[in-house]
Amino acid sequence: MMSIKSLNKWANAHTYYPLDLLRIVLGVFFFLKGIQFVAQTHMLTELIGPLKGYGGVMLLIHYIAPAHLVGGLLIAFGLLTRWALIAQLPILFGAILINFMGVMHWGNLILAVVALALTAFFIYYGSGKHSLDYYFKMQV
Repeated sequence: MMSIKSLNKWANAHTYYPLDLLRIVLGVFFFLKGIQFVAQTHMLTELIGPLKGYGGVMLLIHYIAPAHLVGGLLIAFGLLTRWALIAQLPILFGAILINFMGVMHWGNLILAVVALALTAFFIYYGSGKHSLDYYFKMQV
């Protein structure tokens, strides 16, 4: 198994601007979703409607929007990127699962699967060379 340090060395040696741009786009996507959920709380409540019988719906509502807002900014700037992405995983798994519990929305399902795939990729790849993580690491 590879260590985080060896993963970071590999990622820094194989970094490309398009991948950094893709990380920034993913972060902006999560941030904009967070703004959308804050501005339209009724939409978020509607989306997680199929989970109403399972409890914890209010906890979910108060976790999803802030996790997207803060996580999106951290991901876009490349600061604590892996931790911010890991915080997105339960939301993304829930976004996929909801499509199978309630009404199937193919567009939302595809968007959630793509976001999950990119999230998994960047958890493995890291924030790359053009990020605040790399900048602060090099300051030592």
